[in-house]
Amino acid sequence: MNLSRNSNTLALLLGGMWSIVISVLISVAMSFFTGLAFKPNLVNSAALGTIAGVLFLHLQNSSLITFFTILACFLLEFPKMETIWISEETTRFQKTLTYTIYSMGLVLPLANMLKGMVPGKIDRFDFETSVIRFLTGLGFVIFTVVVFVPFYVMIMTSLKNQQELLLNPLDFGIDFSKGLGLFRSYYELFADFNFGSYLWTSLFVSVLTVVITLAFAIPGAYAVARLKFKGRAAFSQAILLIYMVPMIVLALPIYIGFSMAGLRNTLVGIVMIYPVTTIPVALYMLQGYFRGLPAEIEEAGLMDGLSRFSVIRRITLPLALPALASVSLYVFMIAWNEFLLALMLLDDPAKFTLTRGVASLDSSEVPRQHLMAGAVISTLPILILFLALERFMTKGLAAGGVKG
Repeated sequence: MNLSRNSNTLALLLGGMWSIVISVLISVAMSFFTGLAFKPNLVNSAALGTIAGVLFLHLQNSSLITFFTILACFLLEFPKMETIWISEETTRFQKTLTYTIYSMGLVLPLANMLKGMVPGKIDRFDFETSVIRFLTGLGFVIFTVVVFVPFYVMIMTSLKNQQELLLNPLDFGIDFSKGLGLFRSYYELFADFNFGSYLWTSLFVSVLTVVITLAFAIPGAYAVARLKFKGRAAFSQAILLIYMVPMIVLALPIYIGFSMAGLRNTLVGIVMIYPVTTIPVALYMLQGYFRGLPAEIEEAGLMDGLSRFSVIRRITLPLALPALASVSLYVFMIAWNEFLLALMLLDDPAKFTLTRGVASLDSSEVPRQHLMAGAVISTLPILILFLALERFMTKGLAAGGVKG
């Protein structure tokens, strides 16, 4: 424990571990951007990281240590002890850029982790602060890679043609010389694969699902939150229990029932079944928010002669707009991304939703770039919508979870 509380030991450990993280990250990133081979040497990068960590601890100069790290990367090439093995096909600029990004990615975060430390013993607070900063940076890198890399590969693949994919499947760079030809896959998707119909169908179904869900969820949630009736507690608990039942359990009964009723392969059937999956969520979220609203305001409205319906329309709903916005966004996302029911109930391509349409592109007869273009088109609208309205969704979720 005494050894771990020494700043030199901490600088060695953090420098070595962070160097491994950065070398792997830079290797993956450069491989994607250039289409060439980049491979991290974990032992050598860890050794250089420990040296950089100790040097910074004693010199406290980020610029100097960054320059030293870049120089060391070049010098280690001669004894074949590279921190990152780089393909011989790379240019001198690409190699210099790789070493520069690696060095800055190593030294600058490391400087933040070791900020304010001096050689020798450190107290528990400084030790834990440095470890937390390292774990925060590691978590950020992992989260970024997990989220960004698949999305980046999806977009880059959609901008390729069949010849480029066959020539080098691992080349995820962009050839800007093609101009608007980069978006050829998107044009062909709408022209040859009826993708505009899928978009319209998903938009229509999702909006209608939101409207139907709110029409049932608002009075139901208000009743649970404000009115006193027999079985109120059981009904409130049943809302959550229904939501916890996995849809795969209900798939077969739904398929049989809809087939017997003649609702399979119809948009009417989809619009009927989607709210079944979203109403319990909306009820659970809204009842928590309604409970958090001051009951005195509604009671004052009732004393002034307003009916219960007028109180809900004039007082409760305007106050609950953040919750209604978050619920609407959440329901829209569920309906937009739903795949299991669409796959099970829809067979006619003219009635496919977007997720069902993208799944139909997963075929040996359809070029891979068209599948990726379809995935991008299905992802971007909901991503933009979420980023634009995220503050409402966060506020509504927090209110429903804490006050419910």
